[in-house]
Amino acid sequence: MPSVTPSREFFATRPGFVLAAAGSAVGLGNMWRFSYQAAEGGGAAFVVLYVMMTFLIGVPIMASEFVIGRRSGRSPVGAYRSLGGAVWVPVGYLAVLAPLVILAYFSVISGWTLRYAIDAISGFSAEPALRFAEISSGPSAVLYHLILMGVTTAIVFRGIRKGIERVSLILMPVLLVLLIGLVAWAYSLPGSEQGYSFYLKPSFESLADPSVIKQAAAQAFLSLSVGMGVMITYASYLDHGHDLSQEAVSVSMFDFSVAFLGGLVVFPVIFALGLSGEVGASTIGALFISIPAAFVEMGIVGQVVGLIFFFALLVAGLTSSISLLEVVVASFMDEVKLSRGKSALIAGAIAAAVGIMPANSQSALGIMDKVASEIFVVAGALGSVLLAGWVLKDPLSELRTGVSSFFARIVPGLMFVIRYLAPAFIAIILWFTVRDAIA
Repeated sequence: MPSVTPSREFFATRPGFVLAAAGSAVGLGNMWRFSYQAAEGGGAAFVVLYVMMTFLIGVPIMASEFVIGRRSGRSPVGAYRSLGGAVWVPVGYLAVLAPLVILAYFSVISGWTLRYAIDAISGFSAEPALRFAEISSGPSAVLYHLILMGVTTAIVFRGIRKGIERVSLILMPVLLVLLIGLVAWAYSLPGSEQGYSFYLKPSFESLADPSVIKQAAAQAFLSLSVGMGVMITYASYLDHGHDLSQEAVSVSMFDFSVAFLGGLVVFPVIFALGLSGEVGASTIGALFISIPAAFVEMGIVGQVVGLIFFFALLVAGLTSSISLLEVVVASFMDEVKLSRGKSALIAGAIAAAVGIMPANSQSALGIMDKVASEIFVVAGALGSVLLAGWVLKDPLSELRTGVSSFFARIVPGLMFVIRYLAPAFIAIILWFTVRDAIA
């Protein structure tokens, strides 16, 4: 059985691991992408499908990646090589490429959130569409992207316990408190009921729409950080005292809670202020136009709430970026045998360089998001369940190691989904995605 490298770091506490993994899962995928995908997917129909994908398919996929990571004690390339042989190495490289691409454009979007947080202090622009055009691409977008990459690299440079775990233990509770406060405030707005109706009452026709199902599945996988090497890497820093099934459920619950709370802020605000038309024709940047426009209407209250909102969005983006960079850093450490410091600087520089393209072009950002989230991530998730379900020797023993009596009951069910349901479902989603891309 492969074992962890003697010098490999471990998470010091269970809350530290859960919040770090949740910090990866809880990010821009929840608070930015979830909202605009929900708008494009018809609101509540998308939300219902997203919930189903998260808990029926996403949790087993995450559990399979925890099994792969802890059993191998390595980052994705080494994990797939040691557990599956040379034929699986390309899947490992895909699990490194995906987070690198996602990090490159997530950092750009995090740069937007930083700019809007700064704008909130002096007052949001009365011309939000023009303001977004100014800051979303060009030299300014490049500068703030590089600032965010610098902060992300500095945190990962410090390692698991002193960097990633410590920051997650602080930022994740802060994010949750901020979101709950924003939800309470949004509930008080006159006219918010229409936003709740759009968000919470599904259209049954949309529930059977293959394009909405595909979007919801891709969003669930991206939001949970499965299929991109993150959970494999983080699980490689776990000892055998952790209940992998419990950790998968805990991280997924935290992830869903933040995504759901984010929607309870965004849609009531937009509908209360009569901006639903902009979201109905949602694009990547629509929420960065309609939300600031809403805050402008509220005067000084909008400045205060806007600062809190965009700070929360910034925190979510930072926690995601940290985990994405860690996959690439761990791969350099394991495969090239570089120190953490050198690996962090090199990986950070590569991501920063790749991010210059989406920082100069929203079209490039959209293409990168589409390819990475709907093809790379879905293909990576398929690789994870196939390896854990059909190649790995006795995966049940890994799931049962450290398991509590309560979660021991769901282990057989998890294994059934990992082996049979998840591969078939993911393969269908991937086929539809590639077909649509070719068309």
